[in-house]
Amino acid sequence: MDDLSLSTWSGLNLAASRGERLIFTNLDFELISGDALLLTGKNGSGKSTLLRIMAGLNQPSSGSMLWNSEIIRNVISTHSARVNYIGHLASVKLALTVEEDIRFWMQLNGHSSQGIMEIALEHFGLINQRSMPTRFLSSGQQRKLALTRLMVRDSKIWLLDEPTVGLDSKGIQSLEDIIHKQRADNGIVIVASHTEINLGNNIKNINLSDFQTNAAQAYSPGFDYEG
Repeated sequence: MDDLSLSTWSGLNLAASRGERLIFTNLDFELISGDALLLTGKNGSGKSTLLRIMAGLNQPSSGSMLWNSEIIRNVISTHSARVNYIGHLASVKLALTVEEDIRFWMQLNGHSSQGIMEIALEHFGLINQRSMPTRFLSSGQQRKLALTRLMVRDSKIWLLDEPTVGLDSKGIQSLEDIIHKQRADNGIVIVASHTEINLGNNIKNINLSDFQTNAAQAYSPGFDYEG
């Protein structure tokens, strides 16, 4: 990891809207190097939206985020460089082989180490599928392929949206192992999940349902990809 120093990352009075609807409001967080944060809440409470705000992909309706007292909105490219964001969709390139897909993401982020790619493939049990087109992978294997991005690019912050979906028990253990290592290396891990996942000790929690307004609580979708 490039930045091994201790850091503080905070969000102050964050609010987010989707269209005319206020999803959550008055949300604060503070994380330091080595922390893990678990995001929970019912469908539509804003877990995925908050992760995208944390990644710098979306802007909050109000409030701000700071990194060591520096406003992130003013240095968004610097913040993006310290973030590894894995969404709830695997987002693999179906026209590529497994190895080509990993190389694509590595080159996109300026990395080219063959050795770390081998380690990532072995760790997630994909070494024998390295030459297979990704369209022939099972959904669980595609999820594992997406998670190899966490290993082939050093980043201070991991943002993971429902990362265990489609994983077998061995895949979940492989994910938990690298999460524990990330924290031990002074990285920060934020996970939105409906299912149990072992993030280690001293886990911080935010239930997004606690930050909904009355208007937001009145909106109860049966199914919502935005989390």
